[in-house]
Amino acid sequence: MATTTSITTSYAGEFAGEYISAALLSGSTLDNGLISVKPNIKFKEVIKKVSTDGLVKNSGCDFDPTSTLTLTERTIEPKSLQVNLQLCKADFRSDWDAISMGYSANDNLAPSFADFLLGHVAAKVAQKTEQDIWNGAAATNGSIAGFKELMLADADVTDVGAGAAVTAANVIDKMGLVVDAIPSTIYTSEDLYIYVSQNVARAYVRALGGFQATIGGAGTDDKGTQWYNGGGLSFDGVKIAVANGLPDNTMVGAEKSNLFFGTGLLNDQNEIKVIDMADIDGSQNVRVVMRYTAAVQYGLGSEIVLYS
Repeated sequence: MATTTSITTSYAGEFAGEYISAALLSGSTLDNGLISVKPNIKFKEVIKKVSTDGLVKNSGCDFDPTSTLTLTERTIEPKSLQVNLQLCKADFRSDWDAISMGYSANDNLAPSFADFLLGHVAAKVAQKTEQDIWNGAAATNGSIAGFKELMLADADVTDVGAGAAVTAANVIDKMGLVVDAIPSTIYTSEDLYIYVSQNVARAYVRALGGFQATIGGAGTDDKGTQWYNGGGLSFDGVKIAVANGLPDNTMVGAEKSNLFFGTGLLNDQNEIKVIDMADIDGSQNVRVVMRYTAAVQYGLGSEIVLYS
C-alpha cells in the first residue's frame, strides 16, 4: 500500500522551480552541541557513576584506608527507528511538474521533487529527534524516552515549580527556583546550563525589556523591548540554552557533560535512500527509506534540577 498522497494544485504557466513546506522546528540541541553525544553504540553502553565520601582525615604513620566508594551505572540503549514512504509516480503525471518526469511511459520521479523530498524527510527527522530528546515517551511508537520522562521517574532529580505556567511577569522568580536548587558543587561549572523551552525564553527576553516592574520601565540598557538581538542569554551567571524540543513551561538545570545522546552512526540521521521499484518489481512506486538509532540518558540525577 502506497503512502497516502494528496496533490492540490492549479496550473498557471511554468513551474516556479521550488517546493516549499511548513516550517520545521530546528534540532537545536544536537546542532548546537548542547548535550554530550555518544556515537558508535551498536547495542547498549554503560555510563559509570562513582561517588566517595570521607576522603580526607588526620594523618598518621600507618596506612588507614578511608572513605566509602560507591560505583553505580546507567545504561543507554539506542532504539531502532525508521522512515518508510512509498509514492506512486502515476500520482504526479497530471501535476504541473509532470514534464520533468520525462515523456516516456516509464516515468521517473521529478528530480526537483526528489531532492526536496530528501531534504524534507531529513528535516522532519531532525525535528522529531529534537522533540524526543526532551519530551519523548518510550511507550509511543516511533519515539524514545526523553529526558523529561526519565527525570520525572527519578527521585534523585530535584523537582521545582509544580507545573506553574511561566510568564513575563513571573519568569525571574521561576528561573530563580531552578538556580537556587542547583547543587553548589556544580554552580560554577563551565558547562552548566539552564535548558529552557521557547515560551520561557520569550518570557525572559520580554521581562528584561522592562515588562517586569523589578527590571525597570526601560529594561536592559534602557532599550525597552528592542534590547535583544538574538545573542546569548544568562541568568545569575548561568548560561541559558533554548532547547526547542522542551515542552512549554519546562526548564532543566544540568551540566552538558551529564546529559547524553546515544546513537550508532551520526550519519545515519542524514542518510536517506530513494529506491525506484520499476527495475525491482515492475511497479511505478518509489520508496524512501531511512533507518537510524537514538536514545538519551544522564549520569547523576542528584545534579539535575527539573522545573516541570
